[in-house]
This record gives sequence, C-alpha cells and structure tokens, in this order.
Amino acid sequence: MSDYLVKALAFDGQVRAYASTTTETVSEAQKRHYTWPTASAALGRTMTAGVMMGAMLKGDSKLTIKVEGGGPIGLILVDSNAKGQVRGYVTNPQTHFDLNEQGKLDVRKAVGTTGSLSVVKDLGLRENFTGQVPIVSGELGEDLTYYFVSSEQTPSSVGVGVLVNPDNSILAAGGFIIQLMPGIEEDKITMIEERLGKIPPISRLIQQGLSPEEILTQLLGEENLKILEKMPVEFRCQCSKERIGNAIVSLGKEEIQAMIEEDGKAEAQCHFCNEKYVFSKEELEQMQENAK
Repeated sequence: MSDYLVKALAFDGQVRAYASTTTETVSEAQKRHYTWPTASAALGRTMTAGVMMGAMLKGDSKLTIKVEGGGPIGLILVDSNAKGQVRGYVTNPQTHFDLNEQGKLDVRKAVGTTGSLSVVKDLGLRENFTGQVPIVSGELGEDLTYYFVSSEQTPSSVGVGVLVNPDNSILAAGGFIIQLMPGIEEDKITMIEERLGKIPPISRLIQQGLSPEEILTQLLGEENLKILEKMPVEFRCQCSKERIGNAIVSLGKEEIQAMIEEDGKAEAQCHFCNEKYVFSKEELEQMQENAK
C-alpha cells in the first residue's frame, strides 16, 4: 500500500493525533541520495516528522525543518507542506556507524548533540514563524518532542523510526505525533504515558503491517479514537527546469555571458532530489535576452 497519514482526535478532543507510513517516501529519498543506513534513518525520521507537521498546516502553508547537531552527517534539511508532500537531504549521505548498545542504528552519533533544531513555517504572512531549540538527544524523535513543548507550548510525544535492509534499501518507516490539548484530564495523561511506555518501536509496528489507524488505536484505544482525515504521502520536489532557468536569468546578462564563454552550457543540480538540469548554449543565449 502507498504511504499515507491520518489525522485524528481522541477523548472528545482532549488529544490531537497523527500517524503515518513513509516507507516508500523514505525509499525514494534513499535512492535519490544513495544514503547509507544511519544517514537513511536520520533523514527518514526527519522526513516522517516533517510530513506529519506539514499536515498540521492549512492551504498552501509549508514548513522547513533544519537539524544542525554538529555530527558527521552535517545538515539535515526537510521541506513539507499541508498536502502530504515532503522532500529532504543530508550534507553527508554516506554516513554510517556500527549499531549502538541497543542494537539500533546510531542516529545520535551521526546527528550529534551540540547544535540546534529549527522549524520555519511559511504561513503566507508577512513574516515566517521560526522556532529553534537545542538538540537534546540527537535521536530526533526526542528532539522534536522537546521542540513542541518548548517552542509551541504543546505537550507532545513524537515517535519516528526507520528500518534498513542489508542492501541499504528501506524496510519500514513511519511515525506518530500525540499532542495533549489544554485542560486534558489527568487520568487520560496517565493512560497515554503507560501505553507509550509499552508500545514497540514504531518502525517494527510498520514492518509488522500495522496501518496508521492501528498504530493510533494501540496508543489511544479504539473506543477513544475519532479519525478525521486520511491523506496520501509522497516524496515530491518543487524543482523544475523552468524554475532553475528563472534563477539563471536573475543572475543577469554578464553572468550568463560568462557561462557561455567558459563552458558553452550550464548545469545545475537540485539539493533536495539530485535532479540535474542542463542548459545548452542556445538556451543560455535565449535566457540572456530576457536578463537585465
């Protein structure tokens, strides 16, 4: 089944919940960037969280998650929107380490623990909303949990996970976000905390074939859950030859002339999807006519 996410409420609106499968989406990123397992887990976790956080937005709003933890993987950058579309990349995709003490991919070592995590939301207003918090664990789920509490004052639990096959392909990926609304009753908090403590890793649940609805049922109880919406999820980049061409035109006539004289063509590659765009001498000359 293709990736999708669900939005839900629980306990008569006292809890807001999201869950998503992202196996195919993370697989697409893995293939495009040829990420090694630890890098795949770090990028996949961030993309999974990004797509659910994007689903919290409305209309044409979008957001960017930037993770700069000081580790060898370098920058993790993920863009998502309110339509279930997400894209992302890491600076050093061929980053991998031995499994950690828990027998899991050592995402903390790759990400680092000395930097920051920031979220920039473009809500179509004059200024973007930006929230930034220090990295608290490097595991990313805990860091995003801390972000919600500190920057958005919303008590939350973020679970994200990626399992990688021996051949570097993605076996399973997905996640959930549980958010407590103001005025929630204490016994509901206790019940959710107990269930969070007992639930297996999210990636294992997806590997076992559980759907986003079934994951939320395990966390919140079927009788308490109300599914609001189901939305397809996909890796989607907004780049295009036209967009790159407009960027070249904006460089001006002199810069384009230098490209024509030095190389007789221009090449540009998108960071997010690795797509390469080539502009011939003739195309550059035509663009030069439109430049200032």
